[in-house]
Amino acid sequence: MRLRIVGVDLPGRTADTDPAGPPYRDVHVGVQRRDEVVDLVPGDAASAVWDLEVTAKPEPVDFGGPFVHGRRGARFVYLAWGSVAAGGGFHTFRRAKIHPADAGAGLVTEAAAGRGVLVARLGLTDARGGPVCATVRPPLVRWELVPE
Repeated sequence: MRLRIVGVDLPGRTADTDPAGPPYRDVHVGVQRRDEVVDLVPGDAASAVWDLEVTAKPEPVDFGGPFVHGRRGARFVYLAWGSVAAGGGFHTFRRAKIHPADAGAGLVTEAAAGRGVLVARLGLTDARGGPVCATVRPPLVRWELVPE
């Protein structure tokens, strides 16, 4: 099944999330595959889109694959925020959890049957102007099925 995450309203390339320390610079966001963050998008991009292949089981709703984390009944995809070092390393400082089961069994069943792409749309800036983090659920995430 294809899962697409569409992020808009990115917070910028600097994040001042730790009052005790200096702000993070050259901020990027990516999706976590197992223990690595891939498909990095600059924090000042107009939008970010990740197309992921996941396995899905509609009843009871469950997901699997290298982008899926968590235990059965509480699976999620991580969006990871971090700063890119001069040598190319990525230092994660914040993560957001997107729960595909929040789309509902109907949309998951349709997507698993190949009748479209399950799409999550969300803003990537929190109320304080920083990178969105923690668990992000509806209404902050809007789920829909779109044609391939």
